[in-house]
Amino acid sequence: MTTLQGKNIYLRALEPEDLEFIFAIENDESIWEFSNTQTPYSRFLIRQYLENAHQDIYEAKQLRLAICKNDDFKAIGLIDLFEYDPRNNRAGIGIIIKNEGNRNQGVGSQALELLINYSFKQLNLNQLFANINPENEASITLFTNFGFEKSGIKKQWNLIDGVYKDEAMFQLINHQL
Repeated sequence: MTTLQGKNIYLRALEPEDLEFIFAIENDESIWEFSNTQTPYSRFLIRQYLENAHQDIYEAKQLRLAICKNDDFKAIGLIDLFEYDPRNNRAGIGIIIKNEGNRNQGVGSQALELLINYSFKQLNLNQLFANINPENEASITLFTNFGFEKSGIKKQWNLIDGVYKDEAMFQLINHQL
């Protein structure tokens, strides 16, 4: 599957063996503000999710892929397409690299490039969007390096630790259509 193969990483479908990895990410309160999560997930619910992960993006309206180093099957991160809208050919995109030791090594850039190319060439999407906290400079840099442009600010959009915070919307239009 060369479409989702990068120089140092590859993207793959989720497997039952990813249960503990996903459980750890979904229950890490330090990242809940990025995923709009407010409650923990049980292993039971994640197991059910993984059992239905075989649905394609057209059925599930989302696609979650594991990010793995080329020499290993173990996931180091996740990259998602969400809110897939087939009528308007768009989807949101999100990414997380779990351990800080795997960050700032080009993993996120490679994963994002792979999913952008897949989204535009295989899924024929017209655009991708990302919702980013304006204080998250690393994410803003990552997405703008791939041509995402800030299209607006949603004022006081998310309530985080008792404080309403803004959320910026970034868009990437597929100019190859």
